[in-house]
Amino acid sequence: MDSDFGTVPGAQDMRAYVTRFVAQLTERNRLPLDYSVSSLRIVDFLVDGLRRGGPERAQVEGVLRGLGGYVGEVMVRRAGGRWVDFDAGQREFFEQPVGVRMPDGRAWNPLGKVVNRFEAGGPEESVQRLYLQLHGRSAGRAGGACRSARTVSC
Repeated sequence: MDSDFGTVPGAQDMRAYVTRFVAQLTERNRLPLDYSVSSLRIVDFLVDGLRRGGPERAQVEGVLRGLGGYVGEVMVRRAGGRWVDFDAGQREFFEQPVGVRMPDGRAWNPLGKVVNRFEAGGPEESVQRLYLQLHGRSAGRAGGACRSARTVSC
């Protein structure tokens, strides 16, 4: 993967960042990353595979951020969220520069959720489960609390 995926852009550039990441990731692999809710299960499997490989987080940081961006983009496209830049306090708390704000006003940290899945594993850190538990999804769209290294409700 391109090392440039280790740097997350601002909220206004996240869609382009994720699109580029998905294109590069799927260029040689036949992964059905189609921004559907069911594709989040693939993200869980990919992160679990990275964990089994035994690398340090720093070695796969760019891939984790790209996958976290993908999860956020699914939240944006399927649940009515929008990318937001975190303020200084949120950046410190979530350890990420951007997140997704849902129509009910709650901020979510999909990039941090993917890191949690990598570091802790287990079904409680599933990104697909996160989506299915989202509060504040737009009416008519299929879909917890904010997640980072900590679990909070915003």
